Parts: sequence; C-alpha cells; structure tokens
Amino acid sequence: MYGAILGDMIGAPYEFDRGDKTKDFPLFSKRSVYTDDSVMTLAVAEALLDAREKGVE
Repeated sequence: MYGAILGDMIGAPYEFDRGDKTKDFPLFSKRSVYTDDSVMTLAVAEALLDAREKGVE
C-alpha cells in the first residue's frame, strides 16, 4: 500500500508530461500530491478487508 501511494505521489507531477524521459528528477516536490489512483486503491483495499471480515469470498 505504501509503495502504491508513494509511487502515485512521486509520479503525479509527471503524469501527463510527454517530454524528455529521464531518471534524474526529485522524488518529492510541491506538486507531489496523492491522486484519484490512491483514493481508488484505498477504497478497493477497504472493500476487500470488509468482505473478509464478513466472510464473503
């Protein structure tokens, strides 16, 4: 979960950037925020845990 959310935040500033592909970039900046991808990941995880607690398979 941490990896998915951190990856989302790190990549958020570059999500629609079609420019130069490089590995030289800051991991976090003022534009590093969570996106709807993180929200949906957490919602799916919560639904799976709720189903597990209720015995739904």
